[in-house]
Amino acid sequence: MQNNSSNPLAKHFRQPALYIKLPSSGRFWPDGAIEIPMNGEIPVYPMTAKDEIMIRTPDALLNGAGTVSVIQSCCPSIKDAWNMPSIDLDTVLIAIRIASYGPTMDVSTKCPKCDHSNEVSIPLQNCLDTIRMPDFDTGIMVDELKFKLKPQSYFSNNKTAQINFEQQQSIRAISDPDIPNDQRQAVFNEHLEKLVTLNINSFTETTQSITMSDGTRVDDPEYIREFYNNADNRVFKALQAYINELGQDLQIKPFKLQCEECEHEFDFTLTFDWANFFDNGF
Repeated sequence: MQNNSSNPLAKHFRQPALYIKLPSSGRFWPDGAIEIPMNGEIPVYPMTAKDEIMIRTPDALLNGAGTVSVIQSCCPSIKDAWNMPSIDLDTVLIAIRIASYGPTMDVSTKCPKCDHSNEVSIPLQNCLDTIRMPDFDTGIMVDELKFKLKPQSYFSNNKTAQINFEQQQSIRAISDPDIPNDQRQAVFNEHLEKLVTLNINSFTETTQSITMSDGTRVDDPEYIREFYNNADNRVFKALQAYINELGQDLQIKPFKLQCEECEHEFDFTLTFDWANFFDNGF
């Protein structure tokens, strides 16, 4: 962090609040995007006032700029958050939340049995402890082809989310009964084409290599993209199931809660809406 030693207030600048190990341990990061200390733990600083404004600005959140700015401010070891593997994102943002507002987060949840609203305090460190690095090394065999996958970058993941949002807006727009049928069909066809392209790009981005039965290893993204454009749909179904399986290691495991009204025990899974996650006014 920048520390101007001539400033008499320098010793009062923010200091690291905690240190974390990333699920990736630095794998899948491009050169120069991160500096991992010898002990493998990166420092996490509390947010500044500027960071809080950025993380609560809707446009900055939607295009990813706000998230990137806050991550690089609070985690100076991260030099290029756009290229961070998406598997590290939740860990980093939860750690920033802890560093800025403390180790717990107050949430409200209804009992599934009696519908009573329970106010509970969730220990965020427990959330961090449940996140595991998926096994990207084993790979999967599909039709005599071995696929080795990798996590998407935050940039690609965010771009996919943006396109999905735009497509949802388009679908809502064509539900207007006043829109002529031919115009509605044109918009739907455009939406379908973009959806197909989005899926192909997503599979290409997450594929590290494809190895054939004779040992030939293909890792050129353009060859892989061409393959996916011409592959049997069974390949996509098998890969999607495998990706979902890998994603289980990144899921926040449910908490066991007891209703304060009827004492019924139930599972509660903390889900994150980043627009509200950094709101300290719970």
